[in-house]
Amino acid sequence: MRNAKIAVIGGGIAGMIAAYDLAKAGKPVVVLEKSSQFGGRAMTVRKNGALFNLGSHALYRGGAADRIFREMGVELKGGSPSPNVSVLWNRQVISLPKFIFSRNLTWSGRIELMRMFAKLLRIDPHAGDLASTNVRAWIEQNIREPMVRNVFYGLIRTSTYTLAPDVQCVGPALEVVRRGLRRNAVLYVEGGWQSIVDQLKEKAIRAGAELLHSAGVDAIEHDGGVRKLRLSDGAEMEVERVIAAVPPAEAFRLVRDADRTSLGTWKDQARPVMAACLDLCLRRLPFPRRKVVLGIDEPVFFTNQSGPTPSLAREGSVIHVVKYRGAGDHDPKKDEAMLERVMDIVQPGWRKEVVARQFLPNMTAAFDFVHTGRQDRAPGPAVPEIRGLYVAGEWASHGELLVDSAAASGRRAAQRLLRDLRTENVAYN
Repeated sequence: MRNAKIAVIGGGIAGMIAAYDLAKAGKPVVVLEKSSQFGGRAMTVRKNGALFNLGSHALYRGGAADRIFREMGVELKGGSPSPNVSVLWNRQVISLPKFIFSRNLTWSGRIELMRMFAKLLRIDPHAGDLASTNVRAWIEQNIREPMVRNVFYGLIRTSTYTLAPDVQCVGPALEVVRRGLRRNAVLYVEGGWQSIVDQLKEKAIRAGAELLHSAGVDAIEHDGGVRKLRLSDGAEMEVERVIAAVPPAEAFRLVRDADRTSLGTWKDQARPVMAACLDLCLRRLPFPRRKVVLGIDEPVFFTNQSGPTPSLAREGSVIHVVKYRGAGDHDPKKDEAMLERVMDIVQPGWRKEVVARQFLPNMTAAFDFVHTGRQDRAPGPAVPEIRGLYVAGEWASHGELLVDSAAASGRRAAQRLLRDLRTENVAYN
């Protein structure tokens, strides 16, 4: 039987940040990743010389992930998407200025749109009841013009990857939208997100963490406190602390009688954020000026990530088209046909230019988000019923979204574990 004082299950962004923080604090920690690669959904794959993330990825400057990466010394190279945004409305691509001054918006609508943008820059998304008000209620109460409402639905959907206006809490969503409106606020990462994963891995190892791939965990054994792990290869590992940086359903599965713990609540209340993603490398763009297209009357988004980050392709441009999916909305063939139709509208003639292609019909952007159906609005980091067990991952959000949740939750779990060690006066030497 192998012994380890602290184990982190899951080698994604949350798990590696937690491992780094623990190792930097002088604690012996091992990361167990069931896959042959680290990074989880932040991995990047290469196809015919093109680098594809698992769907469209963007890092918002000023968020928790950006801040933690920089504190760790992770080098963030890349560029920001073009500020020349177009919209997709009624199956037509229209530049945003032209759309605003077209008959699609009345004069009062234009004034309201500008007023709402100004209000968004001033609003405190953490104040009042914004943390518990859903997106639809806030938009319907604060915006009079139907087309302005449509624009804000589109902005929130695209910024958060979430199509759930009746349950999504508006405060965290407005925070991300507001951040994205700032100049150069969005970063498309050079070399794909694998470049971040590789740096996190290196930082964790240099800090003293041990990282093991192809090391699955079948169970977390406990008797009121964590005692050992049963590994997929039949081995056992004695541990005293575990951070489960895995989806809520997997954390639940690993623990005996989990239905008697908060893990059951967190699993049952989780609402995954899903998307269908079509990633393409094109030799050339038939309409190169169309770099960013926001769907208004359809839940779609188009972006050319090779403009600011040419390193993504040996030749041509890497572009992403995304359909944000609502609950129960899943038909891979229809979704792929819809995304191809969007490409036909945005970049007519694109089919002749394809160098590489990747279709992900069922991409999980997040395993949960901040919504009104949460019984516990802030999962983790500690599992209160089991001493020494903690959770991390973008689903364990305390108000952050997407990768910000992953990064912040990894740090939260490590800090809570270290605090508990100090409180209990346990020496790890």
